Amino acid sequence: MTYPPALPHDPIEEIAPDIFLARGSHRLNAVIRISRNMLIVRHNGELTVVNPLRLMPSGEAQLRGLGTVKHVMRTGPMHGLDDPYYVDTFNADFWSQAGGTTYTEPKIDHELSEGGDLPFPGAELFCFHNTVQPEGALLFKTGKGLLATCDAIQHYGDYKHNNLPARMMMPYIGFPKTTIIGPIWIKVMTPEGASLKPEFERLLAHDFDALVSAHGSFLQTGAKAAVKKAIHKVFADD
Repeated sequence: MTYPPALPHDPIEEIAPDIFLARGSHRLNAVIRISRNMLIVRHNGELTVVNPLRLMPSGEAQLRGLGTVKHVMRTGPMHGLDDPYYVDTFNADFWSQAGGTTYTEPKIDHELSEGGDLPFPGAELFCFHNTVQPEGALLFKTGKGLLATCDAIQHYGDYKHNNLPARMMMPYIGFPKTTIIGPIWIKVMTPEGASLKPEFERLLAHDFDALVSAHGSFLQTGAKAAVKKAIHKVFADD
């Protein structure tokens, strides 16, 4: 099998105890390159890579130095490009909600569900209901709480790993330097005639102060207020 190539990324950094972030990139087409992030969770020497991003050889060596990759987790249906590479390379188990249609491989070993098992402790899965495809978010109990999303909620403190054409476009297509509800995500994931506002309100019932998503940058504090503001902006007329 031929896997997509690795693209430039930062060194892996620890953003909370045993929770790591790799900030990298994704080529949308021949002209546009955007940011893409992978979360890594360590428990008893085992690693779970969340929404995988294939790393350069130096980055993969750093990853191997953190522990043994045992689990691959997809929390958003539009992030599956590098899942087969990790499952095959590390002989890892694959965790995902069922029903995604954008990427249908690898075969799911452990079906994710709200309140169900995870490959590490100290966290729970939040599942958005009534979306066109299944989308989830992880709520970690570390510190004052860390929310880890895929595409639904994103934060941009900078445009790192977006190339120049993407940086020029971002503010004008709904991706300003702030916390946002993903504009493309909300469009494609909302059923016709419906609203996902109740799902975001349900998410706000949980405690969190930090935010990391599969795009953009890490928001270390103030995330709940920022997310609440983003929700109000999108659903002000609902």
